[in-house]
Amino acid sequence: MSVTAIENGRRQFDYWATVYKRTWKGSLVSSFLLPLLYLAAMGIGLGSFVDENGTGALGGVSYLQYIAPGLLAATALQIAVGESTYPVMGGIKWQKFYFSMIATPLRPADVMYGQLAFIAFRVFTTCAVFTAVIAAFGGLASPWGLLGLPVALLVGMAASAPVCAVATRLDNDSGFAMIYRFGVVPAFLFSGAFFPVSQLPDWIEWLAYLSPLWHAVELSRDLSLNTVEPLPALGNLAYLAAWFAVGTWFAVRGLTRRLIS
Repeated sequence: MSVTAIENGRRQFDYWATVYKRTWKGSLVSSFLLPLLYLAAMGIGLGSFVDENGTGALGGVSYLQYIAPGLLAATALQIAVGESTYPVMGGIKWQKFYFSMIATPLRPADVMYGQLAFIAFRVFTTCAVFTAVIAAFGGLASPWGLLGLPVALLVGMAASAPVCAVATRLDNDSGFAMIYRFGVVPAFLFSGAFFPVSQLPDWIEWLAYLSPLWHAVELSRDLSLNTVEPLPALGNLAYLAAWFAVGTWFAVRGLTRRLIS
């Protein structure tokens, strides 16, 4: 790694560390409390009624153990999307801190890589706490379930990069409502986190398979239940990695056009 790359990385780290020191308290509710409430309400509250009728339909595991890996992946996606919408537009349109960054030796690509790295930090730290809570409540059916944490990070970045790409191309924040209404909410509801998508009508089922969240939920659950099959698992990983790689390419191009034009 060149000296220039190291120095650029240090500049980015210093900026985002300063930002997080000043803003972390404001993220406690959305990042930590809401996922815990989902876990308590759906996994423990509703799960007690589901378990009373038997767990045969869930492969012999409790409802909490069935939905916990899906909630972890869904939390990662929601945190990632939240950090990829208004903060990115703010850097371009409102606070304009991206323009200050490129006044230094940083390139637009460096700025976007730094933004994505900070988002990865937010996703990882939030999901690490959530994973610990899931384990404490008995939501992991096997120790392999801990590998759901890197899967959550991957799906977070698979969602973050494309949303960053969209944010760099929008002129105002009205488009973010469309992302949540037609992207995040349907993905959350039909990801297989709460019930198998095979129960859905065929045309909705295939739409669910297009979502990166479904692939993360499927892989996280297989890890937790120790039912991983190599080829499907590799396919899920490749699909998530492709979303991240393609999204990053478009995000870098989009930010470069906005900052240099």
